[in-house]
Amino acid sequence: MNKNALLSYRKEEPEKGVLYIVGTPIGNLADISKRVSNILQGVSLIACEDTRTTKKLLNYLGITKKLSSYHKFSSKSKLKFFISKLEKGDSIALVSDAGMPTISDPGNNLVRKVKEKDLDVICVPGPCAAITGLVSSGIDTSKFAFYGFMPKIKKERNEILKIIAASQITTIIYESPKRILKLLDDLKDLIGINREIVVLKELTKRYEQHFGFKIDHIIKNLRNSEPKGEFTIVIAGEKKINDNLEIMENDLRKEMNSLIKAGLSHSSAANYLSKKSGVAKNYIYKLILNNDLE
Repeated sequence: MNKNALLSYRKEEPEKGVLYIVGTPIGNLADISKRVSNILQGVSLIACEDTRTTKKLLNYLGITKKLSSYHKFSSKSKLKFFISKLEKGDSIALVSDAGMPTISDPGNNLVRKVKEKDLDVICVPGPCAAITGLVSSGIDTSKFAFYGFMPKIKKERNEILKIIAASQITTIIYESPKRILKLLDDLKDLIGINREIVVLKELTKRYEQHFGFKIDHIIKNLRNSEPKGEFTIVIAGEKKINDNLEIMENDLRKEMNSLIKAGLSHSSAANYLSKKSGVAKNYIYKLILNNDLE
């Protein structure tokens, strides 16, 4: 590939009868791209989650354009309206309030319908809170699952949280400021205190903050402040059995050291830790025999 091709830029004019999925900033308006600006300027119509929010973005760009709302409460007639526009040759830009459309918003319904009608869909990529949070977290990025906002219905919510607790890959979820502490308390009960987790708020904004890696530390910090803005939560996968075994043994070694230095006999220390951890006393005692203790 020609290296110069990666640096090329060509002003793109919207094509007729095309639905453009347009990513918009998640907080910092300076993240808008030239391509996004050109597409929003050139399309016939912009379908948006909230016309008031999109109007602010257009004002920033100096663009005057017809807006039409499209959200989870929109009727099927609105879907038919957009399809008819595309079939007549109009171009439409689909945007959400922030980030990539169809990620935790209803835009996917429109994209699906457009595809079924054999009409063209082109994505103009932009920021996404899930990916921004993931790459900023320091947690493994090689494999991950994304669940969006947690369901409000308790049964559905608990089912997903149990899946997350058992997952061996990184998980990304969103949560509102009103429910973030409840979510963290629930996660603590399910994943324990040793699983790594990073909570990020107000990504790309002036007061962006990251909290991690211990869940107790995160909860303490958030309880001492008033949570504001939407949160992105990145949760490390459950360690494999061998990894967990190594962590457990290291913890047992440290505790054994402390107890023996405090004056307990090897047998008494092993007996105490066996009752505390549920690990067999003989297994703990072998740590001493193998000279694993300092």
